Amino acid sequence: MVESEEIRPGVILDYDASDNVVGIEILGLSQRVPAEMLKSLQFETV
Repeated sequence: MVESEEIRPGVILDYDASDNVVGIEILGLSQRVPAEMLKSLQFETV
């Protein structure tokens, strides 16, 4: 990891030296979504 960027409050992307996303951190996720949704999260990329 070379750099991190908070793209929304509590959502942090980690980048490598080529600016590729290599990690996603979501702080307080259990307070943001219902517990039953934590079992199968789906992400949309662009």
